[in-house]
Amino acid sequence: MIVLKTSRELKVMREAGRIAANALKIAGAAVKPGVSTWEIDHVAHNYIVEQGAVPTFLGYGGFPASACVSVNNVIIHGIPSKSHIIKEGDIVSIDVGATYKGFVGDNAWTFPCGKVSPEAQAIMDATKNSLFEGIKAAKAGARLGDVGSAIQKYAEARGYSVVREYVGHGVGAKMHEDPSVPNYGTPGRGVRLLPGMTIAIEPMVNQGVKEVRTLSDGWTTVTADGKLSAHFEKSIAITADGPVILTDPD
Repeated sequence: MIVLKTSRELKVMREAGRIAANALKIAGAAVKPGVSTWEIDHVAHNYIVEQGAVPTFLGYGGFPASACVSVNNVIIHGIPSKSHIIKEGDIVSIDVGATYKGFVGDNAWTFPCGKVSPEAQAIMDATKNSLFEGIKAAKAGARLGDVGSAIQKYAEARGYSVVREYVGHGVGAKMHEDPSVPNYGTPGRGVRLLPGMTIAIEPMVNQGVKEVRTLSDGWTTVTADGKLSAHFEKSIAITADGPVILTDPD
């Protein structure tokens, strides 16, 4: 069931989104050679708690951390570790959520560690731009297929593939609500977007094949061919005046 949010609820979601976005920004600033993925999770966790919010991911389905920190060929759900040290040239996707007064802000971004290769920069740029193409398409009266198609066309036109097994989602009182928001699709098909809907759009784009595999820990999801992947996400509200990003930092 899709839940339309009231203006009061949207106001709370903007605050939850601000906290999540600031946590992501602070975590991204910690991405430096020699830093562990655990340290990145730690700074995000501390900021969320200091703001009077709850780290949404911690314990969600048994996930053991407050942020997913996914490096290079890890697409999503990377588990932070004190032994995983980031090095120059890595690309680091950080996904973090904050729950505030009963509502969730959810967002992700891929950050370069120092100087990265032109190929790494290109996939980050393409994935980020595909996110904003999807957001532009998320207008009241449009359909989810319009959003997914905009993302897919942008990424595939640049030689990349779009992950199918994992998609965006509705967001609100729960981190994952209806509807599912695929990063691929057919224009004019799917659920119609209505004012008051809140969704997380999150393209996951691979340098090589679209296929994925999940490691034995049950969480870490990597590209099937070992090539790079990037992940960008914003939570947005559908309004009569166009899409509004809920996860904007200060």
